[in-house]
Amino acid sequence: MTEPRRDRLDQPIEPGRVRLPRFDPEAFGRWSESIARYMGTAKFIVYMTIVIGAWFAWNTLAPVDLRFDPYTFTFLTLILSLQASYAAPLILLAQNRQTDRDRLAMEEDRRRAAMQKADTEYLAREIASLRIAVGEVATRDFLRSELARLADELDEAALRREKRARMEWEDDRT
Repeated sequence: MTEPRRDRLDQPIEPGRVRLPRFDPEAFGRWSESIARYMGTAKFIVYMTIVIGAWFAWNTLAPVDLRFDPYTFTFLTLILSLQASYAAPLILLAQNRQTDRDRLAMEEDRRRAAMQKADTEYLAREIASLRIAVGEVATRDFLRSELARLADELDEAALRREKRARMEWEDDRT
């Protein structure tokens, strides 16, 4: 089978797909988190304040022919709007990633709590069975009392035998 010729004018050219650049979502997410993290620092606020202050100072105090943004500071407003339009989605992306991490951590905590609960219930059952088993085992006090009772019985039996032997001896003598 031959491949169709691409230079034929009687056949339409198949529209090609637009190829967008590919990017790693994880790397982009890490990058957006680092930007959002930096924008939330005092360092960023100080730098922004210095830049805006320098901008105001230059465009109000510099000679008129050197000013690049007149009094209403339209260009500065445009730049700050552009910064905000990029910062908001980056911050939201960072928050979504943090939410995903929190959800995974919460699921792991739940799993561990369930395992700990099962272990605790198992140990409670084992302790209860040991208590029941110990209840059926003779204690030291019980053994002492039983041995004392048996010793008393043996002493009484020995005394009776001795009495009987004496009586038999006296009967044999008479």
